[in-house]
Amino acid sequence: MQKVKLPHSVEPTKSATKRSDYRGVILAKDMERLSGAVVRCSEYVDAEVQFEKDAQGLTVFHGHLSTDVTLICQRCNGELDLSVNADFCFTPVQGEEQESDDIIPEAYEPVEVDDHGEVSLLQIFEDELLLSLPIVPLHAESECAVKRDEMSFGKIEPEQERQNPFAVLKELKRDQE
Repeated sequence: MQKVKLPHSVEPTKSATKRSDYRGVILAKDMERLSGAVVRCSEYVDAEVQFEKDAQGLTVFHGHLSTDVTLICQRCNGELDLSVNADFCFTPVQGEEQESDDIIPEAYEPVEVDDHGEVSLLQIFEDELLLSLPIVPLHAESECAVKRDEMSFGKIEPEQERQNPFAVLKELKRDQE
C-alpha cells in the first residue's frame, strides 16, 4: 500500500462541504515536540481524518492517529516500545465563537482557525499524540528488568516533634500571674 502524505493544514469548512476523507501519513520528523518527548518514533504517523457537517450544521472533523514510539521506563531505565493511538473530534471556531461554548456540544473540542480559515493538522495531530503518551511510562511488572523484590520503597522516619516556640511565652505568662 502506498503511503500518501497528508497536508499540514486544511480549510475545514471547505473540506466539510466536500465531505473529504483523508487517509495517509505525516512524517514523524516534522513533529519536533513529539520527537523530543520520546527516544524514538516510527518514521510515519498513520492518520485518518473525516470532515463533515453535523445535524446542527457545525463543521466537524474527526479521526484516528497511530504510531509506534520508544520511551524510557521510569522503573528500570530500559527502553519501552509502545503503540500510541489517539481518537479526536474537533470543530473549528473563530476567536469570538470560542467564548460562547454553549452552542458547541461537549463531544467536540473547539480548535481555532487562523486568519485564512485554516487549521494546522500537523500541530493538532502532534498535540493529540503528546496527550496520548503515558505520564509515567513503565513496563508491566512481569516484563520489567527490575523485579518487585528488588524495588525499594523505603521507610520514612517520623519527624521529631518540635516544641512550640510560643510555649515559652505561655510559661512566662503563668509566672506573671
